[in-house]
Amino acid sequence: MEAPHNSPAAETVPEPAGATVPEAAGPVTVTLTVTSPEQMQDLGRRLARVLAPGDLVMLTGELGAGKTTLTRGLGEGLGVRGAVTSPTFVIARVHPSLVQGPALVHVDAYRLGGGLDEMEDLDLDVSLPESVVVVEWGDGKVEELSEDRLRVLIDRATGDTDDERREVTLVGIGARWAGLREALA
Repeated sequence: MEAPHNSPAAETVPEPAGATVPEAAGPVTVTLTVTSPEQMQDLGRRLARVLAPGDLVMLTGELGAGKTTLTRGLGEGLGVRGAVTSPTFVIARVHPSLVQGPALVHVDAYRLGGGLDEMEDLDLDVSLPESVVVVEWGDGKVEELSEDRLRVLIDRATGDTDDERREVTLVGIGARWAGLREALA
């Protein structure tokens, strides 16, 4: 069982003087198949166990792919206040923690133009250190917020179909995500 993020076991131990920190080996990729909205929400709960304050999660997928459903599971797993719904018309919602954990900042960047300029108006750089920030439609808009980030790509069948199967690809970028595969096992 993983230690809570605020426990001594989760603290980072500084490297001894003269030690070298190995270069990041590149992105870590994990691909999962999800067959129902309930499984997507459960994946969110599982991901929440590995998230910590300062984490940036970028969600990409077609309309109806399950981005908000995944975020709802993240909110449940983080123990935040309020129903997690799509922030499409308000752009961003902040869900404070009910369990002394990080807040969840849920952003929908679909209606925003390109680049970090419009995102700066949301003060995400201020929220990021003490929150988990989840940005739907964030590709090309928020990468500059953090060198370490988790990209979640959700692919679904398109067209006139009732197929609920989704391929979810998690791409951990940066040293923070080196153990992603093991953390989800």
